[in-house]
Amino acid sequence: MTGWQFAFSRRWAGYLALTILFAAVCSGLGVWQLARRDQALTELFKIESNFDANPVPIAEALPDLTAFDESQKWMPVELTGTYLVDDEMLARNRPLNVNPGFEVLTPLMLSNGTIFIVNRGWLPTGQEQDAPDTVPAPPSGTVTVVARLKATEPDLPGRTASGNQVATINLTSIAERLNQPTYTGAYGLMDSESPLPSEERPTAVVKPIRDEGPHLSYAFQWFVFGLLAFIGLGWALREEYRSVNAEDPEERARADERARKRAAKPRNDAEIEDALLDAN
Repeated sequence: MTGWQFAFSRRWAGYLALTILFAAVCSGLGVWQLARRDQALTELFKIESNFDANPVPIAEALPDLTAFDESQKWMPVELTGTYLVDDEMLARNRPLNVNPGFEVLTPLMLSNGTIFIVNRGWLPTGQEQDAPDTVPAPPSGTVTVVARLKATEPDLPGRTASGNQVATINLTSIAERLNQPTYTGAYGLMDSESPLPSEERPTAVVKPIRDEGPHLSYAFQWFVFGLLAFIGLGWALREEYRSVNAEDPEERARADERARKRAAKPRNDAEIEDALLDAN
């Protein structure tokens, strides 16, 4: 075959199909990374909009026990009630800076008899047991709490806990354990409480760092990979054209011209230095 006839062979049709498939996969991964970036930006918007906002009464933020919308994540709410210390729970498998630990969940009974779960902070695993060495006591009596809303967690298959520990912060399961009217749409991450406790509080949650992740750069890389696949196919097509038509006079003339240009171009630093010396 001469000219471009080889490009219409079954072999090159297969190369084209593989290239299109590879580019489609790369494009799909790029779109997926863009979607993940959108999710990250949505989370950042919630933090910026809600984290430092003024607290609102719990009844205004959550008009019923099951109410919660993802747009309310990190929203500060204000509650007044009494801690039910005897019903306090520990959420296990909660690492902080790669250190294993627990989060302290203390039910707060409001004046209307409903219960809101307050995550009072993180404690490290004990030195000799799978539980904190000590759990600081919350303030006694009536307390006013400001906490940031977070959605209930799902139950995870295979995770179990016993005693006063829970595997996940699944508010429906916690409500069944307490057997009292309990908010099941969201719980609260402790921000402040008044009066202050007599003991040092567990480690509180800090404001998340603004970081949208590398998703945009990853998406760009995947799109570039897809484009490079077609560039590589074009390069391979051109090289085979030159090989198939090597005896064609016009192609032979072009090949001689390319060889002349390569020979005239210095190949390394030493040849460049020699050329400069010769010119001087």
